[in-house]
Amino acid sequence: MEGKPKHSFLFSLFTIFLSLSTASTHFQTQTLTLRSLPNPPTLSQPESESTEPDSDSSTTLSLDLHHIDALSFNKTPLHLFNLRLQRDAARVISFSSILSKATSQNKTKPTGSFTGSGFSSSVTSGLSQGSGEYFTRLGVGTPPKYIYMVLDTGSDVVWLQCKPCRRCYSQSDPIFDPARSTSFAGIPCGSPLCRRLDSPGCNQKKVCQYQVSYGDGSFTFGDFSNETLTFRRTGVARVAIGCGHDNEGLFVGAAGLLGLGRGGLSFPSQTGTRFNKKFSYCLVDRSSSTKPSSMVFGESAVSRTARFTPLIKNPKLDTFYYVELLGISVGGTPVRGISASLFRLDQTGNGGVIIDSGTSVTRLTRPAYVALRDAFRVGATRLKRAPEFSLFDSCYDLSGLTEVKVPTVVFHFRGADVSLPAANYLIPVDNSGSFCFAFAGTMSGLSIIGNIQQQGFRVVYDLASSRVGFSPRGC
Repeated sequence: MEGKPKHSFLFSLFTIFLSLSTASTHFQTQTLTLRSLPNPPTLSQPESESTEPDSDSSTTLSLDLHHIDALSFNKTPLHLFNLRLQRDAARVISFSSILSKATSQNKTKPTGSFTGSGFSSSVTSGLSQGSGEYFTRLGVGTPPKYIYMVLDTGSDVVWLQCKPCRRCYSQSDPIFDPARSTSFAGIPCGSPLCRRLDSPGCNQKKVCQYQVSYGDGSFTFGDFSNETLTFRRTGVARVAIGCGHDNEGLFVGAAGLLGLGRGGLSFPSQTGTRFNKKFSYCLVDRSSSTKPSSMVFGESAVSRTARFTPLIKNPKLDTFYYVELLGISVGGTPVRGISASLFRLDQTGNGGVIIDSGTSVTRLTRPAYVALRDAFRVGATRLKRAPEFSLFDSCYDLSGLTEVKVPTVVFHFRGADVSLPAANYLIPVDNSGSFCFAFAGTMSGLSIIGNIQQQGFRVVYDLASSRVGFSPRGC
């Protein structure tokens, strides 16, 4: 009588073992080729810097992008990586602050007040504490003076440092002097462009004043003006820019910022007639490619192989690019516990998912992150665990190996499934073989798809059709 339960127990163990073996057989994996942290990038020779731009009739712009690390000198790969994570944390906090202010305000614009040399303003940007990961070289004025500008999909206002400087931070190129440009023109206080600022000011000469302020107390303040921007040899006339005479606490190196956000004062919105509100970029994995990242404006920006998902609007804030994330799969199976409701943008402007070029690590609202992380850990049980690193709580010791099998990860957007390369979610964090799962949780309702997960895709922003597309191997 006692033998029967023993056989039954052994049969149950065999059944469990068989089911686990079958499950592991069907668990989808892909190969990750292991690489160390990239060495500091070097800037190539500046592109053609003509004294005069070619005709401004071109309907397409194409330019190279460089990572901000190229403006940091004498730093090790590990130091640069830690600085990147610090910038990332500051940017995420900044976004939360921006959204908190936007959702707590009425939809009517604040009036602002101008007093003496300054004014109060609710204008904010994604550039908090030097955030913004990619930059390009462009010409400002006539004749064009070439400078480095950070590109930022989390900001709208285009601005740069200008003479005369009351306060200016250190930058790689000479500070722009508007007095030496024949195309520089201040924008009148009563103009529609000036009124587009959330809280415009006005000086004694009746020239519009702008101020962009940041969560850490940094700011840029000066004249809101029209100026010609030159990309390689293509001139774009009458772009509204902030000419900053008082700039404090910002990043070192680049001269200013080219806002690529969804708001009315961003570069894509201002040049909508010419480039049809379409642009795209492809960010290379710097640890495996010597090619530069790139950006295109105009019809050529739209890849034929891109899979598109609709853009949705935040009723409280125009700047960010919101998409609808329905779920995530790991190893070919939808992750239990992740549903569209976790990522829903509500009518008060809270929640939602944005695509952002200036955030590195994808942040998911905490319940979604925990479910994703746990599913990945199950699929990566054969990998040797390593201690946590910074914001990463799922790390692995892959020292001595050249490649490993890892579970697949797929984002399910409305209308578009995006399958991530392994290098886009298991990344080196030192030069000793430690790799970490490159996602993090956030207590905020906002989720952010960062640039590590975007690497290698041509990400297409088709604002004319209100959609964002992803084209794999697009660089």
